[in-house]
Amino acid sequence: MTRVSIKVDGVDYEDDVEPRTLLVHHLREQLGKVGTVVGCDTSNCGACTVLMSDADGHQRSVKSCSVLAVQANDREIITIEGLSGPDRTLHPVQRAFHQAHGLQCGFCTPGMIMAAVDLLEENADPSEEEIREGLEGNLCRCTGYQNIVRAVREASAEIRAGHGTAEPAPPTPRAGEGETPDSGLRREDVPDETIPQPVP
Repeated sequence: MTRVSIKVDGVDYEDDVEPRTLLVHHLREQLGKVGTVVGCDTSNCGACTVLMSDADGHQRSVKSCSVLAVQANDREIITIEGLSGPDRTLHPVQRAFHQAHGLQCGFCTPGMIMAAVDLLEENADPSEEEIREGLEGNLCRCTGYQNIVRAVREASAEIRAGHGTAEPAPPTPRAGEGETPDSGLRREDVPDETIPQPVP
């Protein structure tokens, strides 16, 4: 066992870990940070992406299934659970994913959001092509990349406008209440047969 000291979402933790323990398993199983999900477990899908400070203290996105917990010793980690403000206001990227229907099934969402935060730290005004390139290592099983890219563009605009701490967005409309959650199209633009109807 190796003693590690890691700050996660602003809280200092000291734990004994097996040298072969992956950071994602340490976060989930020992620290209870289950918002970071295990996707492929081979560093291909990016679902487990978190922000980790480098030697200079800059936060960079890493796939936590490709990092050993001992490699995070004396580093700071931010997970999807630590991204919102202390009063639970959503980060602009979280809010944009909600508003632009970039969530879909939700499995890739934590990793997509953390990768997008890192991307916007490096490039505050990325083009659509730069967003697609920046999120290249994160896979969406729903293949709904269009709304994800739109969400990152909206977050970029909000951050540049200086609204990083705005109030949380209103809830997403449900299907049948004006919009469909997966396409973002207004109800009148969607043929009736494509909108699921409740069974009496």
